[in-house]
Amino acid sequence: MYVGQTLFAQLMDCLPWTTFSRIVARYGGDYRIRTLPCTEHFRILAFAQLTYRESLRDIEVCLSAQAAKLYHMGIRTPVKRATLADANERRDWRIYADFAQRLIKHAHKLYATEDLGLDLANTVYALDSTTIDLCLALFPWASFRQTTAAVKLHTLLNLRGAIPSFIHISNGKLHDVHALDLLLPEPGAVYVMDRGYLDFERLFTLHQAGAFFVTRAKANADMRRIYSAPNDREQGILCDQTIALSGFYTQQRYPVHLRRIRFKDLESGKGLIFLTNLFGPPATTICALYKARWQVELFFKWIKQHLRIKQFYGTSENAVKVQIWTAVSVYVLVAIVKKRFTLNASLYTLLQIFSVTLFEKIPLTPEFLNTKNDGEDEMSCKQLNLFHS
Repeated sequence: MYVGQTLFAQLMDCLPWTTFSRIVARYGGDYRIRTLPCTEHFRILAFAQLTYRESLRDIEVCLSAQAAKLYHMGIRTPVKRATLADANERRDWRIYADFAQRLIKHAHKLYATEDLGLDLANTVYALDSTTIDLCLALFPWASFRQTTAAVKLHTLLNLRGAIPSFIHISNGKLHDVHALDLLLPEPGAVYVMDRGYLDFERLFTLHQAGAFFVTRAKANADMRRIYSAPNDREQGILCDQTIALSGFYTQQRYPVHLRRIRFKDLESGKGLIFLTNLFGPPATTICALYKARWQVELFFKWIKQHLRIKQFYGTSENAVKVQIWTAVSVYVLVAIVKKRFTLNASLYTLLQIFSVTLFEKIPLTPEFLNTKNDGEDEMSCKQLNLFHS
């Protein structure tokens, strides 16, 4: 029978706590703090994410029921919801944002060799955003429309491993295209985005930085054909052209040639027009790249369904950002654990298992998912036969 650490303690040991301590010191997170330092605050919020706790009272009751095990989980003081509320309100959210970025960098290294299923060596990112609706009376700082509030998550997802590379949290009013101003373009990388990000001046900035992009053209785009490459209608490629922008302002904002691909889905019959500055790969690869953008939509759906980012433990801007960044950290942590221990299960399956076994003393090994209860085996061998032959 395994008598080591609880599963939660093993998960927390996978985190770089020395780095976390340096980040806390940078922002003075533990300055004049007597109870619940930032490390314990993060552990409690991570526990809440892993076990789907809905409120501060829910967290307090659940942890109080396991008071004898809290010390070995790294939680040294009794958990009180008032203390948690104060911590969510006052601890600088940048502590948790910087820590999440540190985990993201580590996860990128682990998933750098993941196969995209495309004959492409470039790093591929998908850029998109999702909106989280809020109550305007409780979250007045996040005003969106006249009667509603919202926050928006602008996310740059690395498609190798589906790990977020960049996240910006804003109110719902910030238009998607402004997220391009926040990016530091990576030379050689491919940025895939929908036509909500079609701004030729900003796209030309990506081009000048040595990055590539794939997006969709708008119906009223003014452009002229320079050259037509052979197309493959059997693959749905109706045209593959080199084009130049013809509009008075657009040709000034993007003065070099673009590649225009017109694609028709043979199954649905839907037609799409792609614009890109990536001329090397075949047209089918460009279409496959845009199709892979759907992973960022799945990422948003996944975190909304399986992490606590739709119901918040506090109403201030700081509390909301602390909770969102902790949720991102937990998502990346599970991805790191899956890769490090070569666990053959989806992130959804792992979260479901972790949610009901965090207090159990189960070794986190590649055989973790197939581990049987050793106590039952021990009892079964001691069980006497009712009938003797």
